[in-house]
Amino acid sequence: MDLYRRTVKVHSQTYAYLIVLGVVAGLLTSADGIAARSEARSPASADTIIIDGMTVADIGPLPTVVPIPATNLNYTAKVELGKQLYFDGRLSKNNSISCAFCHNPFTGFADPRQTSIGVAGGIGGRQSPTIFNTGLIPLQFWDGRAGSLEEQALGPIINPVEMAETHENVVKKLGKIKGYQQQFRAVFGTEVNLQGIAEAIAAYERTVVSTDSAFDKYVLGDTTAMEEAAVRGMALFKGKARCILCHNGPNFTDNLFHNLGVPQAGPMKEDLGRFSVTRQEKDKGAFKTPTLRSISETAPYMHDGVFTTLEEVMDFLDQGGGHNPNLSPLLKPLGLSTDEKGELVAFLKALTGAPIKFEMPKLPK
Repeated sequence: MDLYRRTVKVHSQTYAYLIVLGVVAGLLTSADGIAARSEARSPASADTIIIDGMTVADIGPLPTVVPIPATNLNYTAKVELGKQLYFDGRLSKNNSISCAFCHNPFTGFADPRQTSIGVAGGIGGRQSPTIFNTGLIPLQFWDGRAGSLEEQALGPIINPVEMAETHENVVKKLGKIKGYQQQFRAVFGTEVNLQGIAEAIAAYERTVVSTDSAFDKYVLGDTTAMEEAAVRGMALFKGKARCILCHNGPNFTDNLFHNLGVPQAGPMKEDLGRFSVTRQEKDKGAFKTPTLRSISETAPYMHDGVFTTLEEVMDFLDQGGGHNPNLSPLLKPLGLSTDEKGELVAFLKALTGAPIKFEMPKLPK
């Protein structure tokens, strides 16, 4: 596919107000992350956990400032343009399917359907993941085929099941709209173009951040922020339940790909996952580890949306995942009790971020 590609590794920034602050200062730089604090610490390091001889990063609050690409700085006018494009169905062939149609801000910037519906009722083969914290994730899509948010933003436009449009026609359509003409000239100094569409949408998506959860408050010193069940669940998460082996670091993901033996559901008979990108046998059936932040808002779960509740996910992982010849060696039967599963779910709910103030944009005509 003739997608717009970036060679710069994509990161993100967290809060919208920091965008303005960074531009006024004339410099957006990376800041050291806040050191993670937890009940269970590795003897090797205060910021790592060791399970079965495997060392992983501890979980903790998000950094206060996260770098963004030097080639696509965020500022208010660009973010507002990107927000309009994100909600504009004119990016699709029938002018009705927008980014927000499958990544709905009122359902955790995700899709509550098992798999998404596209132009003419086409049924997608995978569950649409949340936009929360995607700027912190280096590879996009469940199989990691896009190397940046800019590249990802353009993929669905030409997907025949999703927006079913062409890049050329999208530029042509939007280029006829006076409001977009004016904004592109003001933001980019150009007429409407594909690169600008990608950069604006990516700029907006980098402002969609889940943070300031009960967990964040707890590890920053407020010992009353999480209920006792959630505190016990956190200990299980970093110990007996082994969740942290994949869901580690401040964004609760290792950004890697694993085969969990998830049952195939939806219209696809087989989904090879990461293998379709790398063609490496070890990647057959492997999918990207999703963030767990605000996970209670983004059901259903797994790449094919096969599980509708967190309780179902707990039961599946407790049994050691599914049957698959390429199953990740990180999985094994856990022997969790009913109470322990409930405590893990309580902890996952404590990862729900503070509500994001949101208003629908007025689309240009």
